Amino acid sequence: MTLDPTNIPKHVALIMDGNGRWAKERGLPRIRGHEVGVERLEDIMHAAGDIGVKILTFYAFSKENWKRPEAEVTFLMNLLSAYLDKKVADLNKNNVVFNTIGRIEDLPEMIQKKIAKAKKETAQNTGVIANYAFSYSSRLEITRACQEIARKALKGEIKPEDITEETVQNHLDTAGMPDPDLLIRTSGELRISNFLLWQISYSELYVTEKYWPDFTREEFLKGIQEYQKRERRFGLTEAVERRKS
Repeated sequence: MTLDPTNIPKHVALIMDGNGRWAKERGLPRIRGHEVGVERLEDIMHAAGDIGVKILTFYAFSKENWKRPEAEVTFLMNLLSAYLDKKVADLNKNNVVFNTIGRIEDLPEMIQKKIAKAKKETAQNTGVIANYAFSYSSRLEITRACQEIARKALKGEIKPEDITEETVQNHLDTAGMPDPDLLIRTSGELRISNFLLWQISYSELYVTEKYWPDFTREEFLKGIQEYQKRERRFGLTEAVERRKS
């Protein structure tokens, strides 16, 4: 597959959907779908690094996912714990930075400690930033940003009239990161699911029918190839955009 090396998205966000349906169609327990789904992470990180993507943001566990059956939630937490135990060395080997967004304080304390350790041990790496969204809700993220800005306004640290889009951006979980150029959703579902609502305002969207466990390196590159066919105008007309270039 041929890609234009001058038109690689810097930041790709991924809604990893379909683990349960993938397992059900094969007569397997849902947890097997999650296990295979974890295996895909490394494939996508390798592919992203090979073509020059700088940031990957994985929608790993939403705030709403806590409402799933207790047995499934417990399994997912154990799966995350095992991943952190086994994969940090691989992340270092591949020069990957481990980062998180979301309400990490909602996770079991043991996992919070493992996350902090993984961040510390990979902080000096210079390759792909693997950004995992855990206990994440975009509406809650924006609400928390507004609350923090309001607190600063009450303290006189900022004037209401000085609050800009950049102010809000700097109080989001992704502060300091560029917005996603491309959002990929697997399993064919046509919705955003409360993921990075502010950040994807001008992102290109790519939806594939493939379930996440079947989302291989080749499927990821298909998404990049589709992205390269798009003309990103950021609200401008084609004529205006061409005059600017």
